[in-house]
Amino acid sequence: MRMNEEKNGNIKTKPLRIAQIAPLYESLPPKLYGGTERIVYYLTEELVKQGHEITLFASGDSITNAKLIAPVNEGLRLKKDCIDPLAYHIIEMQEVIKHAKEFDILHFHTDYLHFPFSNLKVPSITTLHGRLDIPELQDIYKVFPYQKLISISNNQRRPLPQAKFVKTVYHGLPENLHSLGNGTGDYLAFLGRISPEKGIERAIRIALATNIKLKIAAKIDKADLAYYENDVKYLLNHPLIEYIGEINEQQKTEFLGNAKALIFPINWPEPFGLVMIEAMACGTPVIAFNNGSVPEILEDGVTGFIVDTMTQAIFAVSQLKYLSRIKIRQTFEKRFTAKRMAEDYINVYYSLINVSLKRVYRNGNIKLNEQL
Repeated sequence: MRMNEEKNGNIKTKPLRIAQIAPLYESLPPKLYGGTERIVYYLTEELVKQGHEITLFASGDSITNAKLIAPVNEGLRLKKDCIDPLAYHIIEMQEVIKHAKEFDILHFHTDYLHFPFSNLKVPSITTLHGRLDIPELQDIYKVFPYQKLISISNNQRRPLPQAKFVKTVYHGLPENLHSLGNGTGDYLAFLGRISPEKGIERAIRIALATNIKLKIAAKIDKADLAYYENDVKYLLNHPLIEYIGEINEQQKTEFLGNAKALIFPINWPEPFGLVMIEAMACGTPVIAFNNGSVPEILEDGVTGFIVDTMTQAIFAVSQLKYLSRIKIRQTFEKRFTAKRMAEDYINVYYSLINVSLKRVYRNGNIKLNEQL
């Protein structure tokens, strides 16, 4: 333990030994799509940069400056012979248990999977990256009411008000990952997944109504193939619509930076919406439907337009010329950098460790390095 101990049970802000436990579906960083894994990667690298000792539990094809413990050799979504991805996550939990005493804090990004295994003598926190309006989650959080949680937006918490949320930490990107674009591509952009909740049909209707080209950079999950074949595929056969497929991180800068706007026509309670801040990092305005986290991330009339109807969305396209791409980029730099995200998490880590230390002092007869 390299942190200094104070008399009242608090710790001084010395470097921490932190475990970042990622899902195994994608490598870190992801080769293509993968929002959760991308955020865990940015957080890990920023924490290393700030001088903390980080161990990353992730797939073996991950690239990181942290120490890597890999329960599987490659990301499971692109692993051709993987039939049961849960098996590798159970192996991952066993690796965490085996190494737990080496850390000051465990940071899980594996949803509720680790809850039965997390009764360890090490402080832990879980960032929930997905939707929480699933009925079965009510029973999960009845059984595990004391798990300490991080939300990625305040709206994300609404279905589970009884859960033990410690803080909301908005996602962040490396400041130099994307650069300011000029928006001269004369097209609208859609980036993400083709699925019912992401609203691709709305995006296409907006493009047709405004007579502006729509470029679609999106993946199609197996679960959404039927939706794509039955409801979307035929809509792509129009000269204004161009389907590009999945793109990597380097391609996003040009794709978003040249776009007149990002269309974010969601019709579900989006927990965060990483693509919104990716667009902001390029200075590209966002036209988003008022669902989920959107009002927390976007500033209406500054970084884009928040709309409730198709009529409003179509009108918003004509108002894009009044927005400043420089100001959008400045807003990103102020609110959504990886540095800010890491600092928010570090404050949470120290707070939880201090609580744990005070409990040790109250109970007595427990040495610091045995507890942590």
